[in-house]
Order: sequence, then structure tokens, then C-alpha cells
Amino acid sequence: MHELEHQLRRVNEKLQLLIKQYHILQKENERLRQEKDQESSRCQDLTLESEKWQQQAQLLKMTKEEMDEGEKKAFEKRLSQYVKEIDRCIAILNE
Repeated sequence: MHELEHQLRRVNEKLQLLIKQYHILQKENERLRQEKDQESSRCQDLTLESEKWQQQAQLLKMTKEEMDEGEKKAFEKRLSQYVKEIDRCIAILNE
């Protein structure tokens, strides 16, 4: 009987240790998820900023060079798309 109690106590101690480790890992997992979300958001922000700079560089390049008819049409189309997007955003803000 004494041996059985001893084994039960050991199993209980191990179980308590596992539960403690589980809670520690849960907290670490949550911390890592938050960190991943922050990095993902930062990456998205940097991607948007990079795209913005690429667009500005392309616009500067187009305004400094003489454009053929196809390039002019593409440039005008892009500007038209920007204006439509801005108008759409303004409409959403006015709702």
C-alpha cells in the first residue's frame, strides 16, 4: 500500500509539473503570436511604403523623360485610376 501511495504521489508531482509547463508554453505561444502579428503588420506597412516609393519613382521617371504615345496613354490611365480610387475613398469617408 505504501508503494502505491508513493507511485501516486510521483504521478501527481509529474502531472503538476506538466500542467505548469503547459501554462508556461501557452503564455509563450501567445507572446509569439502577438509578436508574429506585429511583425506581419510591420511587413505589410513596409510593403505599402515600398510600393508608394516605387510609384513615385516611376512617376518621376515618366515626367522627366519624353514619352511615346503608348507610355502617355498608360500614364494617363494610371492617373485616372488614382483619381477614381481617391474619389472612392472620399465617398466612403462621406458615408
